[in-house]
This record gives sequence, structure tokens and C-alpha cells, in this order.
Amino acid sequence: MFLFEPLANGQLDYNFYDDLCPNLPMMVRWGVWAALRNDTRMAASLLRLHFHDCFVNGCDGSVLLDDTPNFKGEKNALPNRNSARGFEVIESIKADVERACPSIVSCADILALAAREAVILSEGPFWPVSLGRRDALTASTKAANEQLPTPFESLDNIVAKFASNGLDLRDVVVLSGAHTLGYAQCFTFKRRLFDFKGSGKPDPLLDASMVASLQGTCPNVDESNSKLAPLDVQTVYKFDNAYYKNLMTNTGLLESDQALMGNPKTAEMVNFYSTYPYLYSRDFAASMVKLGNIGVLTGQDGQIRKKCGSVNYYY
Repeated sequence: MFLFEPLANGQLDYNFYDDLCPNLPMMVRWGVWAALRNDTRMAASLLRLHFHDCFVNGCDGSVLLDDTPNFKGEKNALPNRNSARGFEVIESIKADVERACPSIVSCADILALAAREAVILSEGPFWPVSLGRRDALTASTKAANEQLPTPFESLDNIVAKFASNGLDLRDVVVLSGAHTLGYAQCFTFKRRLFDFKGSGKPDPLLDASMVASLQGTCPNVDESNSKLAPLDVQTVYKFDNAYYKNLMTNTGLLESDQALMGNPKTAEMVNFYSTYPYLYSRDFAASMVKLGNIGVLTGQDGQIRKKCGSVNYYY
């Protein structure tokens, strides 16, 4: 435990549910395992869902809320629409937990635990998850559109969004390494393949053989926008440091990922993590602890939802 920073909020506790819901970690682990057995892509989806939750007004389960007449939520914000996945997995785990421990465990905590289990089941590192988050009463499309990083942004913009959540330059590099898992839709990188910044040519920073391969996967027609390509073609479903090795050989898929090689400080970190996988795993775990403590609701703030997609209303 000494590797990890102290809790950002003293009201969170690693043992928060030990008395009231002692089997919670096992229930989450089983639910994630079953989901991955059905769909291997789900590991990346659950990790991304936790990230997108925490980056918009804190780790409060707001990303899970459906739209209501009172608010437009985060699910249909541009970074999430038709791409955020795993809602049904969290809802299913929540239903199991409710049967065992009704009105005790928040959706935000279930999502935080599920993200960790997804990484562990993909051969990635363990990190301690402090618990006791409560669920938000609302969500905001506007906040998600403004606060979530996108693949099209400059590194400076992405760094600024991380900094606004108390995360530093190393966290940017380390958490970007989560792109060792999962897929991206063609529209997120297609401009690198055909007409990069109006040049009429591919991105010169993208490996030529990779350009040719991706042009076959993502032809320059709108119909290909939702097709998928692996973020890390070397080890698609394994959590490792291959992402950094890819950046070193100009085979990072997203423009925002390859941009890490354009800054001397971040490029040095990329080189370091490409060489030392153990140290990458250690630092990823530490950054996930920081991520999971952003803007949490505790005490009497928020509520414990009965279902993750909707707020409890009392009449």
C-alpha cells in the first residue's frame, strides 16, 4: 500500500462495505468475468466508462444516468454517443448487489471496482479501491462535451483537462496507456489516413505500412466511420506496455496518442515505460487511485441509487 498516495478524501475507506456487504468484491469480480467471457472488448469499455465518469464532475456514477425530462445526461454527449459501452454490465452487477445488500452500495463504487477487475482479468495490475462514494442526482451533456478529452485535441488541451482534475503530466502519459486495450471507431483517426490537416496525404507521423492496412479497414467513405480498429494491434486484449512500444515506432492509432512523442517530457516517459513494464504497471495503479478519488460525493451528499440508470425519487 505504501506505493499509493494517501486518500484524497478521508471519508472514503478501503473497508467501507466490510460489515454491510462483505461479498461485494466477489460479486463485482464475477459479474465482470462473465461479461468478458461473453465479450472480450468489455474490459476496455468498463475501464473507459470509469474514466469518463470521473472526468465529468467527479466519480459519481453520473455517466450511467439516462436522460430525463429534467436533464440531458452524459450518455449522449459527443465523446460517449454510440461509443460508451458497458452500461448493462454495471446494471446487472448492481441488480445482484441489490439482492444481497439493498440500498447499500453505490453505482459509482461498483463502476470503480469493475474497472479494476477488468484490468486484472486482462493481466494488468491490481490497485486498492477506496469505497464510500455516493451517486449523483443529475448529469450534464454540456459538462461531458466540455470536460472529456478527445482524440482530436492538442496535447496541451488534454494536459489542461487532466490538470483541472488534479492530475499531472505523468498521469496523462500513464492513463493514456490504457489504450493498450480496446478498439477505436474509424472516424476517430480517419483524417490521419487520407487528408491530414488538408494536405491531401496521410499523417507523415503514422507508419506507412500501418496507413495501408488501416485504409483497407477504414475506406474514405462515411459508411466506414463506425468500423473498428484495435488501439494496440500487438496485444489487443492484454493489458501491457505495448502501447508505448507502438508510439516509439510511429504506430500509435490516435493522433492524441502519437502526440506524446512530440513533447520532450512525455516522449521521455513513453521511452521509459516501453522499456520497463513493471514500473508502468506500478505507476498505472497509482494513477488509477488518483483518478478514482476525483470529486467524490460522500456522507449525506447524493444518494445510493436502486438502479444505476435512474435517480431514486421519493414522493
